[in-house]
Amino acid sequence: MNRPNSAVTPSQLPATSGVPVVERLRDLSSQQWKSGIAAWLGWLFDGLDMHLYTIIAAPFVAQLLQVASPADPLVKEKSSWIQAAFLIGWALGGGFFGRIGDRLGRSRTLSLTILTYALFTGLSFLAQTWWQLLIFRFVAALGIGGEWAVGASLLSETWPKRWRPWIAAVLQTGVNIGVLLACATTYWLAAYPQRYVFLVGILPALMVFWIRRSVPETEEWHTAKMSVEDRGPGVADLFRGRIRWVTLLTILVCATSLTAWWAFMFWNQQHLRNLPELSSWPVRQREQLISRSFFMVISSSILGNFLAAGLARVLGYRRAISLMCLGFFLATFGAYSVPRDHASLLVWTSAIGFFSGVFGLFTMYLPPLFPTLLRTTGAGFCYNIGRVAAAFGTVFFGLFSQVGDFRIALLSAGFLFLPAALVVLLMPELSADGTAVRSAGPIQSNR
Repeated sequence: MNRPNSAVTPSQLPATSGVPVVERLRDLSSQQWKSGIAAWLGWLFDGLDMHLYTIIAAPFVAQLLQVASPADPLVKEKSSWIQAAFLIGWALGGGFFGRIGDRLGRSRTLSLTILTYALFTGLSFLAQTWWQLLIFRFVAALGIGGEWAVGASLLSETWPKRWRPWIAAVLQTGVNIGVLLACATTYWLAAYPQRYVFLVGILPALMVFWIRRSVPETEEWHTAKMSVEDRGPGVADLFRGRIRWVTLLTILVCATSLTAWWAFMFWNQQHLRNLPELSSWPVRQREQLISRSFFMVISSSILGNFLAAGLARVLGYRRAISLMCLGFFLATFGAYSVPRDHASLLVWTSAIGFFSGVFGLFTMYLPPLFPTLLRTTGAGFCYNIGRVAAAFGTVFFGLFSQVGDFRIALLSAGFLFLPAALVVLLMPELSADGTAVRSAGPIQSNR
């Protein structure tokens, strides 16, 4: 017997949520507000727990390895493997919790993801060796990766579809503010051992009690769940029928763009930290500069979120994502095509941060490409396969670089934004109200 919802066709791509037309914020229901706040806070704490390690990676790993300098080649090797493990855990968590989100519901799964990343970020405080830190970061990443797909699906099923570009911008801003909180944490605790910053990562666990009490499951999920007679579609259905083309293109766009972005986010800090002009700076002053650099990148990315949303409203998601990826490449080329001092690097890397607003569009663009009971599975799987590529890319571009000089590696990684800008134009486009999908590429020829 054929399983309902498992044989995916283009007509199933845009699931109907039943959300009434809402013109103003004050017309939103209590459930919509609670869902929005829960998803936004989940993403904020994602950003916090995600980047506490990224900012302090080199000096903390140097301490664990008991070497004198963060520029030691052993620090570069071990810190990149820890970051790779984090990204792989992020990817596996997206697939694992995405599947749970389709089976158990969005609200329950959101609570599980937050508890996971809060607990294991806090446990990183106890790490005594680099491999213990690797394990703690890997498990924390399972929760962080899962929260992305669950939070995105929760909002796509409860908030007005025509608001999606702006919802994406606001949701991504939650991540940005979380990263700014990570910057502030490392800045304020610069005089203390680096491990103390991980204790701040426990705070998100307190939010779970409110989510479980106040945030209900979505009506769309309940309706879809009741319409199937068995366990519903599985991961294999992402690679069947016409949806397979969407899945493959989405994986390719996510893999190329995320690899370039995470190579930048991780190795730019090490490149800046090891500039010859900073060699005579006191450690505290140098680490505070790294925090300021992060602050500038993420602050500019908040503006980029809303530019991307505006472009999506005018041009559609595909063209907006393509233009932002092109801007990403140009800013990366400007930053690393020639050697620069720390002052000019801060300006160029802020431009790179501005174009990272493109990732906010993925939040509302990817989930509706998949049927309701494959929504968190599909969005989480495709986006997080990109994180697996980013994990290997982080290691590759780090090992590819010279000790203490990551400029060429960062420049090379930036070229990955070019295929992302081209491939996204072959993907389906959401209609203006977000309720239909206009297909592109081979999907049209199969109709």
